[in-house]
Amino acid sequence: MTAPMGSDGNKARAARATERLSSAFVMKSTKPGLHCDGGNLNLQISIGPGGRVNRSWIFRYQRPKCKVRDMGLGPTHTTSLAQARELAREYRQLLLRGIDPIDHRNAEVAKNLAANAAVMTFDQCADQYMKAHRSGWRSIVHAKQWETSLKEASPVIGKLDVRAIDTGLVMKVLEPMWKVKTESASRLRGRIEAVLDWAKARGYRDGDNPARWKGHLSNLLARPSKAQEHLAALPYVEVPGFMRELRQREGITALALEFAILAVGRMGEITGARFDEINWNDKVWTIPADRMKGNREHRVPLSPAALAVIEKARDAGVRRTTSSRTRSPAARCPTRPWDV
Repeated sequence: MTAPMGSDGNKARAARATERLSSAFVMKSTKPGLHCDGGNLNLQISIGPGGRVNRSWIFRYQRPKCKVRDMGLGPTHTTSLAQARELAREYRQLLLRGIDPIDHRNAEVAKNLAANAAVMTFDQCADQYMKAHRSGWRSIVHAKQWETSLKEASPVIGKLDVRAIDTGLVMKVLEPMWKVKTESASRLRGRIEAVLDWAKARGYRDGDNPARWKGHLSNLLARPSKAQEHLAALPYVEVPGFMRELRQREGITALALEFAILAVGRMGEITGARFDEINWNDKVWTIPADRMKGNREHRVPLSPAALAVIEKARDAGVRRTTSSRTRSPAARCPTRPWDV
C-alpha cells in the first residue's frame, strides 16, 4: 500500500533522491566515474599518476534548448559533502529563476576583480595627485613640501583603502600636531582634503570629504590663528644690541642671519641667494620668481651694511674653496654666499 502524501515514507524517499552518498563513501571510494548524490550534484573520481585518487564535485545541469554543462565545485578535501550539497541547492535556485549558474559565477568573479582593481591606498592616491599637479607647481621646492607634509599622514592612513578614511582617522592625524605645529597641520589638512577630492573624482571613493574645514573640522579644531602659539619677538629697542652681539660671532650661519635681518627676507629666499642675483652697481638683489611665495620676481634694495655682509661671505667662500684640496680649480669659485 502506498504511503499517504506527507508520510515519513515519502520524506525518506525524497531525502534518498537528493542525498544518496555517505561521507564514508566520499572519503573511501576509488571507483572512477561520476557518482550521483542527487539534485544535480555528482562526485567525480579519477585516477591520477602513480595511482593517486582524485575526488571532486560536479554540478551537472541543462537549461532548456542548451547543452549539458558541468560546473566544478572544488575537490573533496576543500569542499565537504555538506558544503557541496548547499552549493548545489543555491545553484538549483538560480536555475529556477532562469539564471545560468556558471555565467552567474563568472560575472561575480569579474565584479570582484574590478572592485579589487579599483582599490587605492591613500599613499597611492597622494602619489598620483602629486604627479598630476607637479607641472603646475611653481618650483621643485613646492613639490618637495607636498611630499614632506603628506608623509606626516602616512603612518596613520597611508596604507588604508582611501574609501575607508573617515573623520576619526583624519583627526587622528591632525589632532596631535594641531597645537604644537599649527601652520604645518593646517597645510597638511588642506593637502589631505585635496588628495581625497582627487580620489573621489577618479571614482576611488564617494561621499563627503572628511578633511574639509568649513562646517566640519571647523567644529572639531580651533581656528589655526587661535591655536597657533607664535614665537616671541625681539623688542625693536633691543635690536641694535643683538646685532652687535651677532657680528661678534664667527661662521657663515651668523652672516646669513645678519643678511636675513638686513634684507628682511624669508629663510628660503636667503639660503637660496646667489651672487649673480646681486647688482653691485644698483645695490639691488633680484630674487627669481621660482623662489618667491607669490611666484613673482622680487627686487630688494640693499643697504651698505647688507652689501658688506655679502662681501664677507664671498671672501669667506673663496678662502674655503681655495684651501680645499679635493676641489678642482673650476669649482673654486663660490656661486652662493652661504655655500659650505
